[in-house]
Amino acid sequence: MSATTASPVLNAPSVRQHLAFTAGAALIFLLLCSSLRALLLFYNRELIGEASTLTLAEAFFNGLRFDLRLTVYACAPLLLALLNQTAMIRRDWQRLWLTLFASLTLFLGVLELDFYREFQQRLNSLVFQYFEEDLQTVLSMLWHGYPVLRYLLAWALATVGLWALFSWLDLHTRSDQPVPQSHWVRRTALFLVLLMPTVLAARGTIKQGPPLRWGDAFTTDSMFANQLGLNGTLSLVDAAKNTFSSHRDHAWQATLPEAEATSLVRQMLLTEHDQLVDADLAAVRRDFRPAPDALLPIQNVVVILLESFAGHSVGALGDSHGITPNFDRLAKEGLLFTRLFSNGTHTHQGMFATMACFPNLPSFEYLMRMPEGAHKFSGLPQLLSARQFDDLYVYNGNFQWDNQSGFFSNQGMTRFIGREDFVNPVYMDPTWGVSDQDMFDRGAAELAKLVPEKPFYALLQSLSNHTPYALPDPLPVPAVTGQGGQNLHLTAMRYSDWALGQFFAKAKQSPYYDKTLFVIVGDHGFGVPDQLTELNMLRFNVPLLLIAPGIQERFGTQSDVVGSQVDVVPTIMGRLGGETRHQCWGRDLLGLPAGDPGFAVVKPSGSDQTVALISGEQILVEPKDLEPRLYRYQLGATPKAELIEDGERAKSLRQRLHAYLQVATQSLLNNTAGASAAP
Repeated sequence: MSATTASPVLNAPSVRQHLAFTAGAALIFLLLCSSLRALLLFYNRELIGEASTLTLAEAFFNGLRFDLRLTVYACAPLLLALLNQTAMIRRDWQRLWLTLFASLTLFLGVLELDFYREFQQRLNSLVFQYFEEDLQTVLSMLWHGYPVLRYLLAWALATVGLWALFSWLDLHTRSDQPVPQSHWVRRTALFLVLLMPTVLAARGTIKQGPPLRWGDAFTTDSMFANQLGLNGTLSLVDAAKNTFSSHRDHAWQATLPEAEATSLVRQMLLTEHDQLVDADLAAVRRDFRPAPDALLPIQNVVVILLESFAGHSVGALGDSHGITPNFDRLAKEGLLFTRLFSNGTHTHQGMFATMACFPNLPSFEYLMRMPEGAHKFSGLPQLLSARQFDDLYVYNGNFQWDNQSGFFSNQGMTRFIGREDFVNPVYMDPTWGVSDQDMFDRGAAELAKLVPEKPFYALLQSLSNHTPYALPDPLPVPAVTGQGGQNLHLTAMRYSDWALGQFFAKAKQSPYYDKTLFVIVGDHGFGVPDQLTELNMLRFNVPLLLIAPGIQERFGTQSDVVGSQVDVVPTIMGRLGGETRHQCWGRDLLGLPAGDPGFAVVKPSGSDQTVALISGEQILVEPKDLEPRLYRYQLGATPKAELIEDGERAKSLRQRLHAYLQVATQSLLNNTAGASAAP
C-alpha cells in the first residue's frame, strides 16, 4: 500500500467523482431555486407593475446570491464527507439528505406562491403566528381557500423526481472499476482548500461586516423585484430565529437619550387641550378636555371595523370600479378622512390599535396574545366603562382567535356575540363563521334592544372579506370581473359593503341613531400592483368615516389630515366631551392645531421590521439595518411615490419616529401605558 492510497473499493467514488457529485447537486439546487423564483414571478405577474425586464433580471441576479447561500447549507454534508472515506462512499444517506432538503425547499416555494399574492412579502413569521392559533381554523382556511390537493400531488411527484435525479447523478459519478481509497491527508488538504470559497458563498458577500442580508436584495425601485430577489426558505429561517427566541430580545432598541425621546413624543402627542399628569411615572398620560364647540349631540358610539377594507378600492377615495357603492353613499352623510392608515397589516393590530389606542411595535405585533397584552390600556373599553356605558361586541367568528375574548374582557368589555351565538344564519363559512350579512343583522337587532336612556358603545367586526372568501350563493351583489386575480377579493369586499348598507338601513329606523357616533374604519388594506415605497403603503391606507348628527355642519365633509387607528379613540372622546384621563398614542384628529398635517407611525405585521412615519404628503421609510428614505406620496385614483432628497427633513422625521417607538416600547415593557398607574 502506498503512502496515499489504501485498498481499492468496487464502485466507490474517487475524490474527483465525489467533487463532481457535489458540484452536480449544487447545480440542481441552484436551478431549483431559480425555477421557483421564475414560478413566483409568473404566478404573481399581475403585481409586476412597471418593473422592466432589466429590473427583473437584476432581481434574479440578486436572488442567485441568496440561493448560493442555501445551496451551501444543502451541500455542506457532502463537503464534510471528504474528511471520512466511509461517509464519502455512503451515497444512500447523501441522496436521502439532498432529496429531503430539496423537497422541503420545493414545498416552501409552492407555499410561497399564494403567500406572496396575499401579503406581498416572502415567507416570514406570519407562518408561525397563524399556526400558533387554532390549527383547525388555519387548516380549514387553507383547504377551502387554495387547491391543496393539487399542490400536494405536484409536490409529491416532484419529490420522487428529485430522488430519481440525485440517484442518476450518483450513478454517473461512480466508477465501474475498483477505486483506490485516498489518504486522509490528501482529503483533509482538499477540504481546507475548498473551505474558504465555501464560507464566502455561505456569507454571500466578500465585504467585511455582516453576511448577506435581506436589504441587499433591495437594489431597484420596484418593490416586487426587490422581494423577488430574496429566498423564501432563508427568509423563513430568519423569521424562525426571531419567533422562537424571546420577543423582548427583538424589541425596539433605544437610539436617543431617554429625556430627549420623551420630550419629542410629548411634542408630538400633546395639544392645547391636554394637561400632562404623572409626568415622572408615565410618558404621555394626560387629562384631555376638548373645546366646547367641538362636541356633538351624541351619547352612544358604534365602531365598525371592516375586514380588508382597503382605501385603494373605495369609490369615495378615488376608485372607479364600483366596489363600495354603499360606503360611498354613506360618505356623503359624514366626515371622511382620506389619509388614515392602519397601524399594521393584520386584523390583530387593527383591533388593538383602534380599540386600545396602542401602536403596532416591532416584536409586539401580536400584542393581544403576549403577556404584555394583559396590561390595562387607556382605550375605548377602559374609558367608557368608567363612564358606565353598556358595551357590545358582535363578530362573525370565534372570540378565541387572536385571544379577543381574553384581551377585551381584561380591557373592560362584558358582552360578546360570536360564531356560536348565531342560530340559523343565512350563511356559515366553514372556516371563520357566519356571513357579514348575519353579523350586521344581529348587530342591528342587539343595538335596538339596548336601554334607550343608558349610553352604550359597540364594536361590530366583519370577516367575509378574508381568505377563503366563502360567500353566500346566490350573492346579493354582482361578482367583480375583469380584475384578474383580485376578482374574488373585490367581490367579497363588494358583498361586505352591501351588508354594511343593509345595517345602516336598519339602524336609521332605530331611536338610537340620532344620538350615536358611527365610526367606520378598515382594519387594514390588501396588496395591489402599485407597491408604493419599501413599506407598500397602499396596504395601510384605509377609510375612516364618522357619521353623527351635526358633524358635517361642524367639521365639513372631508379631511386630509394624516392619522392612524390610534387616533380613533381620542377623536371619539373629543366628540363626547367631558374630561378624560388617558394615555392614547394618538390625538383627536378634529382638535389639532391649525396647520398641523397630522402623523401616523406604521409597521407591517410579521417579521418585517420596516417602520415608517407619515406626515402630511411625506413618508419616511426605515427598513431594519438600512438607511431611511424620504418620499413624497399621493393617494387616490393615481397613487404614486417619489423619492426626495431633503436631509434635514429626513433627520427630523427620523428622530420623531425613533422617539415614538422607543418611548412606546419602554412604556409597554414597564407597564406604564395605561390611564392610571398599574396595580
